[in-house]
Amino acid sequence: MDKQIRRRFVKRLKGLTILVSCLSLIFPVSACKKNDSSQNDPNLLLGFSQIGSESAWRIGNTNDIEQQAENYGISLMFENANQKQENQIAAIRRFIAYKVDVIAFSPIVEDGWDNVLTEAKDAGIPVILVDRDISTEKEGLTTCLIGADFYKEGMMAGEYLIRKADALGLDHVNIVEITGTDNSTPMRQRQAGFADAIAGDERMQILESIDGDFLKSRGAECMRSLLEKYGDEIDVVYSHNDEMTLGALPEIEKAGFVPGKDMIIISIDGGQEAIDVLKEGKINCVVECTPKLGKELMETALKLKKGETVEEVIHPVEQIFSDEQDLSKIEPRGY
Repeated sequence: MDKQIRRRFVKRLKGLTILVSCLSLIFPVSACKKNDSSQNDPNLLLGFSQIGSESAWRIGNTNDIEQQAENYGISLMFENANQKQENQIAAIRRFIAYKVDVIAFSPIVEDGWDNVLTEAKDAGIPVILVDRDISTEKEGLTTCLIGADFYKEGMMAGEYLIRKADALGLDHVNIVEITGTDNSTPMRQRQAGFADAIAGDERMQILESIDGDFLKSRGAECMRSLLEKYGDEIDVVYSHNDEMTLGALPEIEKAGFVPGKDMIIISIDGGQEAIDVLKEGKINCVVECTPKLGKELMETALKLKKGETVEEVIHPVEQIFSDEQDLSKIEPRGY
């Protein structure tokens, strides 16, 4: 029995020795690789303040930024402002206190950022604007803007309407406009682009512009109010985003009108739900505003950390979807 016990003990000891040897080979190599990587390519810490999660577009934008941060090996400090500017200002101050390498945010409105961005500048932290611009008389508070050309989006919407009016042989066109959040960059520029596009066409008349705050619920409220006021005088509904458009459509139907036929419906964003409704014929035109800005953001942040110069404005390429084309060829939107 003593010999058998001894043999078993020796056998187990040999197995344990082999296991320890293997582990000693694995862990030092892994540790060396990690240290070398850390020394050669220091991890970038990016603080990002998002407006909220009020729409499929915004959620898609957040998902893309988080995914691209992971793809590029960038550490992301993410904060959701839940539609409040004071939350964004507080988030930016936390980023400064935490000494992030780069700050990025999508400003809810254009005004009111000078103080906090001056603090970021004094701390030597570069700031990237994502999706929306700010209004300031101070120079050097931000490094660049990554986002859509909102003015061009409004122009594309207006140009489509002129083509549609020509195709239908309309002599007079009454338009109601459901705008995005008052004083926001997309609201101002989409309104200006659309107005400039139709300015030379005497048939076009904007009956009223009303603030829908980019929210589905507000889109419904605005549409009810406009229908009560103008009824069948309305020929066109121009909405600054898909969420408001999707909120407005049921109200149009409740009032006894057929969207897409009795009223021309024009929207902006290009989310999957709006494209599906476009294919059903209840929306006539959707101007794309892609939320997929994460790749450009990560590459720009990396350049800034290295001290490289970046472009002041970076616009993605966008398109228009309408009843003028073969809608079956539109690929899944992903948001």
